[in-house]
Amino acid sequence: MNYFKRYKYVIFLFCLVLLNCKKEASTNYEWKKIKVTATAFNSLAYQTSSNPHITAFGDSLKPGLKYIAVSRDLLKNGLEHNTLVKVEGLDGTYLVKDKMNSRFRNKIDIYMGTDVKAAKKWGRRKVNISYRVELEKDSIATK
Repeated sequence: MNYFKRYKYVIFLFCLVLLNCKKEASTNYEWKKIKVTATAFNSLAYQTSSNPHITAFGDSLKPGLKYIAVSRDLLKNGLEHNTLVKVEGLDGTYLVKDKMNSRFRNKIDIYMGTDVKAAKKWGRRKVNISYRVELEKDSIATK
């Protein structure tokens, strides 16, 4: 019986630690908004490179997953590798997994696997996006 009481105590402490970690993590981020031009791309050699499933960050693209590429000017605004992004008009949250050629500005490219028809249907449009950035430590201390 004494063993069972210790076991319950350890589980209780573990739950408290988990709850505190989750609460702290949620306050370390904020969502920023920006308007960008959004197009779509597929992992096909004629649209990307001779190795269309590998991104400029070195990640592997897998059809069905929600990824985007960003123009390099957006990298300095906080849209870095693995940043969470919500795209107006699309469900779910996307991850920044690729970066575009340096000639593009204020643009994202939405990954649509190998579905060329879906990419063409999306076309080119201006959209608002929200992206999650980590707060600086000075900002966290003042909250």
